Amino acid sequence: MGGVRTQFLHWIAFLLRVRRNNVINDAYTIRPWPEMQNYMRPPASGRHRPLLRNFPKPCYRINTESLIHVPADCLPRAVRRRTVDKDAPPPMRLPLRGRGASTDLPNRFERLHVELEAEAEGEDGPPRRTQFFMDRSQSVISRNSSPDLGFSVSLNPYRGCEHGCSYCYARPTHEYLGFSAGLDFESRIMVKPQAAELLEKALAAPKWEPQPLALSGVTDPYQPIERKLRITRACLEVLLKCRHPVTIITKNHLVTRDIDILSRMAALGTVVVTLSITSLRNDLRRVMEPRTSIPARRLAAVKALAGAGIPVGVNVAPLIPGLNDHELPGILAAAREAGATHAGMMLLRLPLGVKELFAEWLHQHFPDRRGKVLARITETHGGKLYDSRFGRRGRGTGPFAEHLWNFFRVSCRKLGFNQHSPDLSTRRFRKPERGGQMRLFPPSV
Repeated sequence: MGGVRTQFLHWIAFLLRVRRNNVINDAYTIRPWPEMQNYMRPPASGRHRPLLRNFPKPCYRINTESLIHVPADCLPRAVRRRTVDKDAPPPMRLPLRGRGASTDLPNRFERLHVELEAEAEGEDGPPRRTQFFMDRSQSVISRNSSPDLGFSVSLNPYRGCEHGCSYCYARPTHEYLGFSAGLDFESRIMVKPQAAELLEKALAAPKWEPQPLALSGVTDPYQPIERKLRITRACLEVLLKCRHPVTIITKNHLVTRDIDILSRMAALGTVVVTLSITSLRNDLRRVMEPRTSIPARRLAAVKALAGAGIPVGVNVAPLIPGLNDHELPGILAAAREAGATHAGMMLLRLPLGVKELFAEWLHQHFPDRRGKVLARITETHGGKLYDSRFGRRGRGTGPFAEHLWNFFRVSCRKLGFNQHSPDLSTRRFRKPERGGQMRLFPPSV
């Protein structure tokens, strides 16, 4: 027992005093910045392998600012140091069932990165369970000045998204929280239980001017945990009480749960709902958007919302050249038949680490199309996988991008779609009372 305890203490001391070298053991890999892209797997054998594999998960992430050299003869025998070939590509990972990403990308703001090896977390091992954390933010409305978004204020009840779309442009936002844009984004979710109270407080502020509020601008407000927490529904109740305009975009059939609220808002002209449909093929949806509603359920949601008199549209986003662009007219036709009145489209966006995640996803699921898809994406972004400039990041440039947009416009014209969502009313807005003070006169309608 004493030997095991000694080895454990040696290992903890090493983790706290690790130098900027790739140090690899049998269960964990420590990847320092900037050498994080270059690593190698540990040998398959080792006398201390069972002990290290059973180490607790608190070793998962290490943050330290004082990095000092540890002499090799002071390291425990269980820790092996290897010379890394910087020109060698990282090993191919197997896809994880029910996840859009198969690895945790290094956080661009962290100096060190710790990642489980394939033996500790892989396809044959236990799946990573989704964890939820309380977000104690003191404000809930986000503002932006982007000229190509179509809204300037948004509300995100959740940070991170369990839907796990492999292409999601919002993944890098998780790095601001100390998480990774990879698996962390879809398995470490921040929830805002006080979102409704914070929203009402913001709407009651003297300087607040009513304007369409996007729900939500980053992550899906109807991801699976919403069925239990009902945070989005609570926010809709506040917006209905205040008669404040809101635009909703989602990939989940769960939006139909709130038809009772949405229909009352539609009668006031203060809501519009958009269903995002990327493909009509369930096999593609299963690997690209693993925890979203199947296409048939999203079309059923369009039909249910339209039947309740709620303005509803479809967003073909993202359109991935060489993968789902041929489905554009079929998606629009199916949505139109279900009752959608307006349609939108956006080309694939791959900011920061999403490029690496999406390229790996293509290699895992569509290796025969990987070269074609990446070449098409590069062609629509001026020779790069992503162009972050306003007006180009979601529209693309070049002949092929222009062809896709012409294809979209012709299809919308043929089906009778409006390419712009209906305008929302702000004249009925009623500012909530602050501090519980009651009105002297009833509000005008």
